Amino acid sequence: MFNKLQEKNIAFIDWQNLHLWTSSENWKIDFKRFRMYLEKKYNIEKAYYFLWFLDENQQEMYRKIQESWFIIEFREHTSHMKWKKKWNVDVDIVFEIMKRLIDKKDFNKIVLISWDWDYIKLVNYLILNNLLKKIVFPNKRFSSLYNPIAYNYWINLSLPDIKKKIEYIKKEVPLGN
Repeated sequence: MFNKLQEKNIAFIDWQNLHLWTSSENWKIDFKRFRMYLEKKYNIEKAYYFLWFLDENQQEMYRKIQESWFIIEFREHTSHMKWKKKWNVDVDIVFEIMKRLIDKKDFNKIVLISWDWDYIKLVNYLILNNLLKKIVFPNKRFSSLYNPIAYNYWINLSLPDIKKKIEYIKKEVPLGN
C-alpha cells in the first residue's frame, strides 16, 4: 500500500472529543469515509480509536469502527469505576505515542484528532522534533493554547470541503408499494 518514499503515518483519535464536538454541530462521522480520508490525505497506515470503556449496548458501534479499519483501544476501568464516567483517554493517548517514540519508531509522523488542551505539551514536542503531521480539530472550536501553533499544523473537520467527504448521511429507505 505504501512505497518506501511515501510517509507511513499513524493516527490517534480521542473519540469523546470527536463525537461530542461533531455532535455539537449536529453531524456525525462516517467511520469508513473518515478512515479513507485519513489514509488518502495523511498517509495513515494505522489509526487508533481511543474509547473510555466497553459497553455491551454499543457493540454495533464498535463493530462499525473495526470494520472501518480502526484499531480500538479501551480505557481501562474496574467494574465499580465504569459508571463514574471517567472518560478521559488523554493520558492513554499520550502514553501510547511516547511509548512508540521510545521503543521503536515504526512511523514517520503522527496525526492527532482532538480539540483538547491536554495535548499541548505533546503537540509542541512533536512539532519541535518534526514528528507531527497534523492536529485535527473536530470542529471550529479548540483550545486557545493552540493559537500560537502555525496554521499548517492544524485543521478542523467541519470545514465544508472536509465535512462533505466524511459526514455520515443516513440512507433513505424507499417505501414499498
